Amino acid sequence: MEKDIEKSLLKEPDLSYGHYTYADYLTWEMEEMVELIKGKVFKKAAAPKRIHQWLTGNLHTELNMFLKGKKCQTYIAPFDVRLPVNSKNDDKIFTVVQPDICVVCDLWKLDERGCLGAPDLVVEVLSPSNNQVELRHKYEVYEESGVKEYWLVIPDSQTLLIYSLVNRKFQASRLMTTGDIAQSSVIQGFELNLEEFFGEFK
Repeated sequence: MEKDIEKSLLKEPDLSYGHYTYADYLTWEMEEMVELIKGKVFKKAAAPKRIHQWLTGNLHTELNMFLKGKKCQTYIAPFDVRLPVNSKNDDKIFTVVQPDICVVCDLWKLDERGCLGAPDLVVEVLSPSNNQVELRHKYEVYEESGVKEYWLVIPDSQTLLIYSLVNRKFQASRLMTTGDIAQSSVIQGFELNLEEFFGEFK
């Protein structure tokens, strides 16, 4: 029993250390989910609010139905997305994130461990506990790695922002809300009626 505890503690990352790699990440034995952003560990909070899970599940279902028979595939967290910079070797990858939803059209990026490289579309549904990570750290790595489109769903205000990659920089849409129809420029033809999307939650 003591040896098991000792083994687990040895594999618990030091949150103040900022130079971990995906190879380190694979050795950790932790109950909570973590993400690795530029070598620094970010613990995922306790289970998010019900509305977060509802909206994430519903949007994933909408995307899955739309993409049926098409070449793109959609995945829901927990699903590791490794974002290499100079090397694809495990010990040279410093960012591993778990977007709420991601769509991958370059199927060669997929392997048994998740996605190696930038998805075409990433969706994050905000929770009070993760706003700083999503708005700053993840925004930066998604932009730098070449994610073509990044949807930021804000449940409390029932709003949506879409960031589109133009000349390697994100350009934000206007803030959309109920009454608007969100359209993807990456997943051609995909639309989301925000009044129905937010209004279905009871």
